[in-house]
Amino acid sequence: MSLLFSSSSIDPVSESVGSDMLADNTHHERPPLSAALMAGEVILETRSHSAWGGAVTAKIYFPLNRSQVWKQLTDYPRWVHYFPDIVCSEVLPPAVSNTLKPASKRLYQVAKKAFLFLSVQVEVYLNVFESVQQEIKFRLESGSFVDFTADLKLQDAGTGTILTYSVQATPTIPVPSILIEQAMQFDLPTNLRKMRQIICSSGGC
Repeated sequence: MSLLFSSSSIDPVSESVGSDMLADNTHHERPPLSAALMAGEVILETRSHSAWGGAVTAKIYFPLNRSQVWKQLTDYPRWVHYFPDIVCSEVLPPAVSNTLKPASKRLYQVAKKAFLFLSVQVEVYLNVFESVQQEIKFRLESGSFVDFTADLKLQDAGTGTILTYSVQATPTIPVPSILIEQAMQFDLPTNLRKMRQIICSSGGC
């Protein structure tokens, strides 16, 4: 999970973010989705969600099998290395009154983000539900959001794995839409590529 803001002021758009992005789509056709992912691009799709919030889905390819990716994704304290804005990621003991599925976990995360002269810190307590080597669901228990949900899904792709990360959130702190747009379009692809770099270095890519 990345503590990510997104903005409803952004029109729904699908874009590829990568080193080989074509500047002129008039004379060049964008490669198929699978080819773009295999080439190392991060595929983004943004959509509106609420007045101060929004949603984004991102896809990225890992040249590792699902079990290798899963093992590292579920090492939640390590997420501070995957996402530089996350300064704390701790697995908590179950709540005393926890009536959730026995397989659920609790997670506490803190993220800090600087926008020019504005510095924002958010925190969340999350309930985490795992479907082994398939999906991780993060659901808001409490924190700096009116609402927050995030899902990570893994899909086989040849000898590798495609990770699909979807998040929708409405922060309690009003953040200018232009700043949210920048975080969504630039920070998330950078963070996901960082995650892939670290996971691959540990997994023997």
